[in-house]
Amino acid sequence: MYPLVRLGIELALARAAPPLPIDGVHRTRLTCWPWDIDPWRELNNGRTLTLYDLGRVPLAVRCGLVRVLRANRWGLAVAGASIRYRRRVRAFDRVELRSAFVGRDARFLYVHQAMFRRGEPTSSGLFRSAVTDAAGIVPTDRVLAALGDPPLPALPAWVAAWSAAEALRPWPPELAA
Repeated sequence: MYPLVRLGIELALARAAPPLPIDGVHRTRLTCWPWDIDPWRELNNGRTLTLYDLGRVPLAVRCGLVRVLRANRWGLAVAGASIRYRRRVRAFDRVELRSAFVGRDARFLYVHQAMFRRGEPTSSGLFRSAVTDAAGIVPTDRVLAALGDPPLPALPAWVAAWSAAEALRPWPPELAA
């Protein structure tokens, strides 16, 4: 089940926090609860993705993106993700999520996130998000113009390489029946 109460708490905290520039870092502190773990007694990989939501949504609030989405009746969709796991997070561990927009291309905004336990990174995620309207994807130039043209740079080389690799992935998937 989606952690709606946790999301509500994070949204309330984000609204009370000072605005953040588009290139700022939003920090979210969370606890890994027993219902977040898998049979191996560590943070479930699927729940990790959900917890990363609890950093991205408040980031969008603090940067003013949610306000712009509502004003224009736009949506926001994750269009791709890559997660790197390196250290275990166990029940009752306190973690800090750090979330930041790291760049854009013509169609997508890119968010880099990392989870830290006692100052050590445990996982890292790269998310590609599309702003959408009834016609499809809203170009990022238009989105940034609605935000007041903040200086969000082009993609870092490692993000551009990931995006280029994703473009090579066959769609629809070519899996044997």
